[in-house]
Amino acid sequence: MIEDELSMLAGRYGVAPRYTDWKGEEVGVGRETLVAVLGALGVDASSPAAVRDELARAPAPAQPYGDPGRMLPPVVVLRRGVPAPFVRARPGEPLDLAVELDSGETIPLVQDPFAQDEVPLGWHLLHARQGDAHETAPFLLAPRALEPPPRMWGFTAQLYSVRSRASWGMGDLRDLADLAAWSGHELGAGFTLINPLHAAEPVPPVGASPYSPMSRRFAAPIYLRIEDLPEYGALPAGDRERLAALAAPLRAPHDRIDRDRVWTAKLRALELLYGVPRDAGARHRFEGFRRREGEALTAFAIWCALAEEHGADWRRWPAELRDARGRAVAEAAGRLRERVDFHAWLQWRLDEQLGGAQRAARDAGMQVGIVHDLAVGVAHGSADSWIYRDLMAPGMSVGAPPDEFNQRGQDWGQPPWHPRRLADAAYVPFREMAAAAFRHGGGLRLDHAMQVSRLWWVPEGGSPAEGTYVRYDRGALLGCLTWEAARVGAVVVGEDLGTVEPEVRDDLAARGILGTSLLWFEQDGQGRPKPPDRWRELSLATVGTHDMPPITGYLHGDHTALRDRLGLLTRPAAEEADEHRRRLADWLRLLHEHDLLDVPPGEVLRALSNGSTAYDERLVEALHAFLARTPARLVGVALADAVGERRTQNQPGTIDEYPNWRVPLADAGGTPVLLEDLRTDRRVRAALRGLPVSRASR
Repeated sequence: MIEDELSMLAGRYGVAPRYTDWKGEEVGVGRETLVAVLGALGVDASSPAAVRDELARAPAPAQPYGDPGRMLPPVVVLRRGVPAPFVRARPGEPLDLAVELDSGETIPLVQDPFAQDEVPLGWHLLHARQGDAHETAPFLLAPRALEPPPRMWGFTAQLYSVRSRASWGMGDLRDLADLAAWSGHELGAGFTLINPLHAAEPVPPVGASPYSPMSRRFAAPIYLRIEDLPEYGALPAGDRERLAALAAPLRAPHDRIDRDRVWTAKLRALELLYGVPRDAGARHRFEGFRRREGEALTAFAIWCALAEEHGADWRRWPAELRDARGRAVAEAAGRLRERVDFHAWLQWRLDEQLGGAQRAARDAGMQVGIVHDLAVGVAHGSADSWIYRDLMAPGMSVGAPPDEFNQRGQDWGQPPWHPRRLADAAYVPFREMAAAAFRHGGGLRLDHAMQVSRLWWVPEGGSPAEGTYVRYDRGALLGCLTWEAARVGAVVVGEDLGTVEPEVRDDLAARGILGTSLLWFEQDGQGRPKPPDRWRELSLATVGTHDMPPITGYLHGDHTALRDRLGLLTRPAAEEADEHRRRLADWLRLLHEHDLLDVPPGEVLRALSNGSTAYDERLVEALHAFLARTPARLVGVALADAVGERRTQNQPGTIDEYPNWRVPLADAGGTPVLLEDLRTDRRVRAALRGLPVSRASR
């Protein structure tokens, strides 16, 4: 009986007592996990009596984010023309609703108000009156759906890996601008999709993963191009020579990206440039930027300054500094005023160079331009978890349950948003984060699109398999996201791979948010590759992803050998290899049937089994030509695939066992491929044959 009551209590707060795994089988969640997750939500489930007490005051099943005693939830988010219940009113009594606009005008609402045009899209204040009761709530009227983009292709790239002869050991924002300008102008690309540029640690060691940042709201200064900063032009010759000496060793060929070396050198350069006097116009623009970014920028800059003194994990700081709003932090900010100003200045200069990259993309004819990537979360000791500590769920990490490619599950070491507290904050941190991403980009990719619907919570000390899903208000989060995108005419892509609920994909599509179609995963109900005409139209179609080997590596089964070596398989390597060959044979047959491969599949498979690379380039071209035959609105070509790279960028389930996120762009033989080399690389041109050109190339 108590287990039934515990499951019921979990459901009231959006916690899954059971879930469907990647094999389609139902899995029950252990009692210890449910108790721990409910505890992180502030719900006591430690005993049968506590469970019963909590059930008595729990919210209704359909309203886990609201107070049962209120008419209105903490925030109301609706779509234009899509009526949805949101008021809990007493039956039989008149109810008056009105919307107060930013202008101060108040618009009374009628029976079906949100299908009418008098309420403009955007944020307002909703009033509800019934009898003597009067309540208000922030109210967003979001667009019904985003306009889908025209059909186009674009490069996908891990920017840090795309080095040029002028960059300091890793790709930077000038490299991004040049990549976008070249591919847009000469190749007819419509977009460039890159890894998250989120802020990393302000002091070494600098984390390698762009998906485990210090802040999703602000960017990483390591991506600044030093020579493009206005202050560089004002330096005397001797200082320029010193900066050239800092850059020289970083420009030499390296087989690993060393962020610590890069950031140490760039930090010295940036500190020198920060000391260059600013004229009145620059000071005015800087202050305007600080006003626009507000308290979030100030708090982030303070965290950076404190991290320089105490390390980048605030959980190890002196106790009095762990409260971002405490008196001790305010006093420290005064003492560190110069460093706080420095870190705010870095964000200002990043804002300018990010804008420059998007302008270069659009000037080259791209309809979309730069598509940024939004990570699922931030590291436990990060700036965001310090600034928004009260909005995070304590004792929990975000991850993923076991699946086909990560059979032990994943723990990403990131604290999740507390669903109710985020709603109580009217989703302001999420809204500001989205707005910042759209400010200098034509699109946004949501890594792990389920972050707007449910997340896999792993209690501290437990294995990734001992977690469960916790639900978020998907309608509210998607409303916030589509409104910010609609304001600037941007595209949104959700990475809806893995064990994603069908209704999530349906909801994304209904709102004009593209899904993600990965060639190796596109199968029918019998496990066979889908022919191109059965692919989704509203999607970004690619062959692989950064968590998988590039095409040539996949063809040769590198991923199976790597996971076997690292102990990540849960079944014998021979079985994995047999399964891989079977899948590959299916794809080769489909390519042959569609006249995209003029060699018998058996011959190709035998060559690959013998380690021959004779067909590698032909298969890269064929697979991309296959993508071109799908109806997908966006087709992504990984730069790594285009140059024949075999190494994966990231092996999930590892940290230092594999050089994750530190692999510079190279060809199949390991020879570095610089940005300048792409212009004359025949493999790149071959990989793009038959792709949909977004406009006439010039």
